[in-house]
Amino acid sequence: MSQQRRRPDGNKTARTAGARSPAERLEPGRAPRRPRGLDAREPSRVVSTIVRIISGVLTVSLIGMLLVGGMSFTIYNQYESPGPLDAPRVVVIPKGEGRIAIAERLEKDGIISNRWTFVGGHLMQNFFGQRKNGELKAGEYEIKEHASIREVIDTLSEGKSILYKATLPEGLTSEQIVERLKAEPSLSGEVTHVPPEGSLLPDTYYFSKGTPRQELLERMQAEMGKALSALWESRDPSLPIKSAEDLVTFASIVEKETGRADERDRVAAVFYNRLRKGMRLQSDPTIVYGIVGGQGALGRGITKFDIETKSPYNTYQISGLPPGPICNPGKSAMQAALHPAQTSDLYFVADGTGGHAFSENLKDHNTAVQKWREVEKQRAKQADGTDSKPDDNSAPIPQAKPDAAAKDQARKGKTLQQARKNAKAAQNQGPAGGAAAGSGDGAAASDQASGATDSADVPLPVKKPKKQ
Repeated sequence: MSQQRRRPDGNKTARTAGARSPAERLEPGRAPRRPRGLDAREPSRVVSTIVRIISGVLTVSLIGMLLVGGMSFTIYNQYESPGPLDAPRVVVIPKGEGRIAIAERLEKDGIISNRWTFVGGHLMQNFFGQRKNGELKAGEYEIKEHASIREVIDTLSEGKSILYKATLPEGLTSEQIVERLKAEPSLSGEVTHVPPEGSLLPDTYYFSKGTPRQELLERMQAEMGKALSALWESRDPSLPIKSAEDLVTFASIVEKETGRADERDRVAAVFYNRLRKGMRLQSDPTIVYGIVGGQGALGRGITKFDIETKSPYNTYQISGLPPGPICNPGKSAMQAALHPAQTSDLYFVADGTGGHAFSENLKDHNTAVQKWREVEKQRAKQADGTDSKPDDNSAPIPQAKPDAAAKDQARKGKTLQQARKNAKAAQNQGPAGGAAAGSGDGAAASDQASGATDSADVPLPVKKPKKQ
């Protein structure tokens, strides 16, 4: 039995025979085999790549979110904080300037403290704010004191600029309107062309500093188109005008004949009644426009030669309406042209009070003309008395030989006396048949009594208040 215990273990000796050290004896010579039933599988390289990509994307996104959050907090804090302005200031944003250039301008003027905060705030407002397309508009703006960047952006985005106004009264020609706009220093740019007569709506227009003049003219044309379309729809079909263009032409004559709003419909009725009877309009402003065109004012009285001179606009020489408007009429004149008074009047003449006396027949009209002539005589006497009244406080003037000025004055006095004699002779003869509305002797109205002295055979003209 002892022999059996002493028998060396052959298997153990065989396993440890090749060991070179005690440490190697404690470690297995090779890895243990995989348990049975489990197949050896290697991990997919595609899956590993996808996992790594997703992990990288998530990491970058997280870092980006942290950066954006931090920047947003910083920008929002500066965005809402009061600005550096100690007092209100006016800033002009030129047309066509970009976001960054505007930010630089505001920072330079001391309105904002950081241009990039302004740019970032504007971008954030466009992306996340209620106004998605809040473009910064050109113009002249008044920024209040300590305005925040948000308030500055809102002001520029909404276009709350300082507005200027240009008031263009009724009765001006297109050329006169262009000249007025050229004299307006708050407008900019040149006028490429004068708009057609009657295409501009007289009104008060508001604009920002630097608005191009041509742009304002285009606005006036657009407003005239809108007003004309709306008014033409409400016209009376029985009126002897067949187109919107004729309406503007007719209204322009009414506009130039009277400046009183309460008379426009009666003046329109006179001209409509004359058209229905086949009578010529014989309107003095048409003579003036035929002579000077868009310049507007004649600068003197109308003479017999002017009346007898043929032109496309002289309604003493042509029948019906002239070929186009003689000014730019307002809405009230166009409304009067569409809704004339229901009268049988064929004539009108100034009454001395700023208005007109209307008549249905030539006899009554001649009587009204005589009254107007008396008013003119009284005014002339008053003017002469004022000029010749001595001044008690002045020193006496010594008598001397008449000089050139005195001779010229005497000549003018004789000329005026001769004109009055001619006028008296014309009164005795009576007005011509079919005399002009407001012109009993066939002569046109004048703003000055001295206009009759242009020709020795021209009677003293009848004055009618009218616009220049």
